[in-house]
This record gives sequence, structure tokens and C-alpha cells, in this order.
Amino acid sequence: MKIEKKAEGSKLTVALEGRLDTTTAPELEEALKGSLDGVDDLTMDFGGLEYISSAGLRILLATQKIMNKQGKMRVTNVNEVVMDVFDVTGFADILTIE
Repeated sequence: MKIEKKAEGSKLTVALEGRLDTTTAPELEEALKGSLDGVDDLTMDFGGLEYISSAGLRILLATQKIMNKQGKMRVTNVNEVVMDVFDVTGFADILTIE
């Protein structure tokens, strides 16, 4: 999986490419860990994301909880496969998806 971060002041965009699963979730968790300090506007760009597993959902949920305390988070460019996972798991109701 490829992770690209772009920060502009208190805004952070994290673009993902590939598969977010058990193997790659720790990589995303590590990439986000120190990056959320001072961020009040987080965009997760899923334009290149092909698949998300429960391990990826766990990272999203943890990140959403952090952002609920310090700002807002949105998920953009979600493909049909990932959207189906969000619908089935109820994440479509938890996340702001644009």
C-alpha cells in the first residue's frame, strides 16, 4: 500500500493506494500516529484504495475518535467495493463520506 500525506497548516490529506488490510493497517496506523497533532481538518482520500478489511476499519474508527475531539474527518473518492464494506458494517453511518 502507498500512503501519501500532504499537510497545509491545520489541514491534512492522507491519500491511500492499494489494499488496506491486516498486513498494511499497521503501516497506516504508524503514519497517522504523529501526524494528527494540531490537525483539525483531516481528509482521507481513498481514490486509489482497492480494498479495506476489518483491520483497516479499526484504524479508521480510531482516527475518527481522535478527530471527533479536535476537528473533523472526511473520507473522499470511495469506490463501490469499499462503499459496500462501509454499508454492510455500518461505517457509512459513522463516517463523513464525500
